[in-house]
Amino acid sequence: MNTQRMALVIGANGGIGSEACAALRRHGWRVRALARKPPADPADRQVEWIAGDAMNAADVLAAAAGASVIVHAVNPPGYRGWGRLVLPMLDHTLAAARAHGARVVLPGTIYNYGPDAFPRLTERSPQHPPTRKGEIRTEMERRMREAADQGVRALILRCGEFFGPRTGNSWLAQGLVRAGAPVRRVLYPGDYAIGHSWAYLPDVGEVLARLLDREAELEDFASFHFGGYWLDGHGMLDGIRHATGNPHIKAGRFPWWFAELAAPFNETMRELCKMRYLWRTPIRLDDTKLRAFLGGELYTPLDEALRTTLEGIGCLPPVSRPTYAGTC
Repeated sequence: MNTQRMALVIGANGGIGSEACAALRRHGWRVRALARKPPADPADRQVEWIAGDAMNAADVLAAAAGASVIVHAVNPPGYRGWGRLVLPMLDHTLAAARAHGARVVLPGTIYNYGPDAFPRLTERSPQHPPTRKGEIRTEMERRMREAADQGVRALILRCGEFFGPRTGNSWLAQGLVRAGAPVRRVLYPGDYAIGHSWAYLPDVGEVLARLLDREAELEDFASFHFGGYWLDGHGMLDGIRHATGNPHIKAGRFPWWFAELAAPFNETMRELCKMRYLWRTPIRLDDTKLRAFLGGELYTPLDEALRTTLEGIGCLPPVSRPTYAGTC
């Protein structure tokens, strides 16, 4: 009889999903991955790939059979279709978790918050988002809390701006630098003096796996903030300079004027402009609760995280290094 724990990762082709798969495998989980287009030649052949759509309730229900955890890491690409897709996809995950007795894990974001909660965000900070995307995120968490009251256990790990070697859909890869090219200039989206929270995706996956190793100790509705790195624009610029070994990288500013010009014709740019408020004030995630629960080191040194990311997105030549093994 196979008693190995099994986790279903929905959206396993994405940055968060792929790192969750890798981390759970390192921690001894059997991993099943649901994606519309499973890779033809997966890097980890121990992951069980299933073709399916998160918008199809039957696909999710079938994929979740035998799972004790469902990682809901699926998002519409490029901000497109949020109003139509996000909540139905979560509802399908919650229904599958209810049917199979699984805990749902949601990687959370700072979009839930408005200026009344800034600059330091704790698990108890008020959620009054000023954007429709933030309202949807808040509704996702409300539905998870409601489901937890009805017996579906939930875990939210809230993170700042994601970056990592296997995600192209991030501010670092699509805004600050140009993926696939040497870094000559950093286009920071805010005032260089304002701090912001950043989350390195391999660390996010590792922390999720460590939390799930202690699943029995978690509350039915558990929420943790992932502190990651708190950097202002100068700190990020210096980090990229150091990681690349190029002290001459210039400090630039993201062309919001262009995004605003394109917004009426491009949904991605339109949604991007709505989130600009997040770059106009300091935002820091307080990880006191997470540190107290897990202990040990949680975050990869910044220089290593940035170098690995820049290699992964094609800004630096790849260097062979050991597989990520966590920071503890």
